[in-house]
Amino acid sequence: MNRKERRKMKGMRKKYLGVALTLAAGALFATGCGGQNNDGKTEIEIVQYKPEATAYFDELEEEFNATHDDIHLTIDSPNDASTILRTRFIREDYPDIIGIGGDINFSYYMDAGILADISDFEGIQDVKQSYMDIEDALEITPLDGVYGLPYAANAAGILYNKDMFEEHGWEIPQTWDELKALCEEIQSEGILPFYLGFKDTWTCLAPWNSMAVDLAPADVCKQVNRGETTFTKEYGELAQKYLEILDYGPDDPFAYGYNDACTAFANGEAAMYPIGSYAVPQILTVNPDMNIDSFVMPASDSADGNTLNSGIDLQFCVMDACPNKEAAYEVLSFLYEDENIQKYITAQNSISCKEGEFELSPMLSGMESYIDEGNMTDYQDHYYPSEMAVDAQLQTFLINKDVDAFLKKFDSDWQRYNRDIIRQVQEYEEEHGSVE
Repeated sequence: MNRKERRKMKGMRKKYLGVALTLAAGALFATGCGGQNNDGKTEIEIVQYKPEATAYFDELEEEFNATHDDIHLTIDSPNDASTILRTRFIREDYPDIIGIGGDINFSYYMDAGILADISDFEGIQDVKQSYMDIEDALEITPLDGVYGLPYAANAAGILYNKDMFEEHGWEIPQTWDELKALCEEIQSEGILPFYLGFKDTWTCLAPWNSMAVDLAPADVCKQVNRGETTFTKEYGELAQKYLEILDYGPDDPFAYGYNDACTAFANGEAAMYPIGSYAVPQILTVNPDMNIDSFVMPASDSADGNTLNSGIDLQFCVMDACPNKEAAYEVLSFLYEDENIQKYITAQNSISCKEGEFELSPMLSGMESYIDEGNMTDYQDHYYPSEMAVDAQLQTFLINKDVDAFLKKFDSDWQRYNRDIIRQVQEYEEEHGSVE
């Protein structure tokens, strides 16, 4: 893309700035802002969206400021960072760096032109290519440059009670048929195969995402935006197999929420729990001695068709309005020191996005080969507009069990809530050809 084309595209993206931020905004409220000079030092402000990691970032802030004479770092970890950030963006009150997830909001911010190109940051070369590929795929339309630096990832599949499996001699399934056969065997021994907590709608997304990576194209949302396919066509097998999961869960999975499911699994009331790695700390608060491991959801009919459902849980982006990019890079270099990343992934039971010899949580050992090989695919819901409330749609579908009605609504709602993005993609294609 030449300079003239880049200027034109930037103008197009700024046209969508209001749309993108409005789509993401919801209810907004006022917040304070930082960025003031402190004793002649360059002030760098980070706002990051993981309040559960506040203690980690407070420690990093203290360590950085104790070892740097020219930069003062402030790291804010508010409970509702996403809302606070969107409020500040609308007011053009930008922090220097933001810590966010790799999802549709990142796509909106990137396409709105408010993130800086950090392709000249040397640390990029140390990030695993699989996660850079996942990040690149989040672009609504192609952009030159790099706009986010993946830090930590999570993974979703099936957590299992390792002691229970060893006691009964159960083998880890490699295919969908083997998974169902295992569930039948577990049931025959009077044990519940899966605990499901679908009262909280967001939990319905966990099995959906981990099955989708085997059963639907990784770029299905982009294909639909280009008018090349429909969700009815691509999600049919996925929806049907998801219903089969219910046969191996509690009688009324919609009576139990996430906390209920974590507690029940921790207390040995089920052999398996289809959820992400993020649930492990919650489970261990109930039963600190529980021997938990995990395996990839084997939704494919062939073991060769399995892939790990993993996405960017935390990445750092420098704002385009940051007045001192060099200082921001110095902060990023500190954040990406191996010691600091190891502290984070240990505390958060997550996966390093940086190459290196990092110690993985033993609860993720069953997924380690996929991580090492880079055999992973992003969460489908990272591409869903929040207005669609896909989690609630999934819950309704699982209650009603009407595949056709669910898929029809999914397609119609996608066109309704994603129309501005679809129009943007079409305009780009008219000018430049396919966005593939």
